[in-house]
Amino acid sequence: MERSGETVTVEVRVELKPGVFDAEADSVRKSLGLLGISHVVAVSTARVYRISFEAVDPAEAEGLAARAVDRLLANPVIHRVTVSPPVG
Repeated sequence: MERSGETVTVEVRVELKPGVFDAEADSVRKSLGLLGISHVVAVSTARVYRISFEAVDPAEAEGLAARAVDRLLANPVIHRVTVSPPVG
């Protein structure tokens, strides 16, 4: 179904799987301690992509986002991915 002028947005969250070393998070955790910010037990990082599609229905937008994840945004060996339901 083509819906000219309307957009559908899908949110994709990409984070490292448990057990994969997160160098950026480790650096932040250590730096927080050096800044006197104590009691930090853990830090983790994630990337959030909001991808907006035009003239597609929500199911197609979700499929396109899944293709983007598979081909560009994540490595299934090290990343955990969450795709939110489309809104538009």
